[in-house]
Amino acid sequence: MAKPSREAISMASTSPSSLSPSKVPMELHVSNRQKLLKSLRQHLSNSSRPHHGFVLLQGGEEQTRYCTDHIELFRQESYFAYLFGVREPGFYGAIDIATGKSILFAPRLPANYAVWLGEIKPVSYFQERYMVSMVYYTDEIVQLLVDQYKGSGKPLLFLLHGLNTDSNNFSKPAEFKGIENFERDLTTLHPVLTECRVCKSDLELALIQIANNISSEAHVEVMRKTKAGMKEYQLESMFLHHTYMYGGCRHCSYTCICATGENSAVLHYGHAAAPNDRILEDGDMALLDMGAEYSFYGSDITCTFPVNGKFTSDQSLIYNAVLDAHNAVIAAMKPGVSWVDMHKLAEKIILESLEKGNILVGNLDDMMVERVGAVFMPHGLGHLLGIDTHDPGGYPKGIERPKEPGLKSLRTARQLLEGMVITVEPGCYFIDALLVPAMKSANTSKFFNREIVDKFKNFGGVRIESDVLVTANGSKNMTKVPRETWEIEAVMAGGPWPLNKASG
Repeated sequence: MAKPSREAISMASTSPSSLSPSKVPMELHVSNRQKLLKSLRQHLSNSSRPHHGFVLLQGGEEQTRYCTDHIELFRQESYFAYLFGVREPGFYGAIDIATGKSILFAPRLPANYAVWLGEIKPVSYFQERYMVSMVYYTDEIVQLLVDQYKGSGKPLLFLLHGLNTDSNNFSKPAEFKGIENFERDLTTLHPVLTECRVCKSDLELALIQIANNISSEAHVEVMRKTKAGMKEYQLESMFLHHTYMYGGCRHCSYTCICATGENSAVLHYGHAAAPNDRILEDGDMALLDMGAEYSFYGSDITCTFPVNGKFTSDQSLIYNAVLDAHNAVIAAMKPGVSWVDMHKLAEKIILESLEKGNILVGNLDDMMVERVGAVFMPHGLGHLLGIDTHDPGGYPKGIERPKEPGLKSLRTARQLLEGMVITVEPGCYFIDALLVPAMKSANTSKFFNREIVDKFKNFGGVRIESDVLVTANGSKNMTKVPRETWEIEAVMAGGPWPLNKASG
């Protein structure tokens, strides 16, 4: 093996990171397939149906930029990634329900692939790498599945088709030449497989923790280097560099939100029409919502802090209102707790703080009835997290989405289960589009101290977001960033993080 260069050794010795990319065990995806097989067989038994047929998923395809030959960086379709862990495009995957055998179908690549894109791997490579029972080519799907099928009549395929309740898009069932030779079930697989993704295994949690560790470290690095006069995109750039350079994270879980000043009241800032391009000013708050993805599994972390490193009294008031809500929710989380109740708890704590700060006046219970909390926190408290930032399973059959303001934005209304990873992300924002109507409304105008509200007109907002695991008896915060105002000020002044390094 080649020795590392002098430059590599030097860089490692001065690295701002204590982390390095970890090997990903393919046993994780073997375990995911076994979990699905057990759940699907149980579902079939409960429906008095035989354990015959194949789960068949089609992996993602590479996409070009519009009509050009520029190929966008490929990221695997999430359900396929969950079951097979395949990083390459153009694959299909099957699971034989009767035998439990797993089968991958690889694209048959043309000879000139080796010239332009590298070695053409034999099927044995994929069988060993992805720990499946068999690997064939995609043009052999029909023959192989017909030969493997042990039932009567046409072989049965369980295809993935169902609604994503976050996007309102439907998953795409597998398509291939010769599919007419098979019976197709389009309803059974999606709810069963989606529910498998809701509670994470220890191997999955290890990857989510890795993503959290490198993202937490990157957030701290950005916090330390933020200065007035910079551009928002420079903060994004530092985060992306750190997570890729030291964590091997080629993908982000979502587009980075680097919002400063009044931009921090724009909930999904950072898109093409608002591209993280404002100049940071002394006195701004910076709201940075950024999370790296490691081997398909994501993180979703938001830190809010003053650009100049010192909280004003107004900034402290709003920040601590949100932090108190964040901490109270995490302390109350455990299996069986209603996520709707957690959202209401966060709202109530924020409203209490705003009332103490004379921004609001009146009875808190009346404010809750009139949904005043939704004026300041229009989004939901948090969402399931895993292979997708907004992981599916928030609204299974039988769980209704609330209709009230604020609550209707919840991405799940479930009771918490052990093994769920869910974001806790309360926020408090001063959004004209919500404040102006609320202060004119006959039902809610009485709650607002207009003079004080006007003082916060260009404040923006605060969000504090952590990724939290529901444990058997409570919860565990997987995110490791400064949260208290004094911790943030100490880190921005050059202090160590974690703080216990100071005594090391």
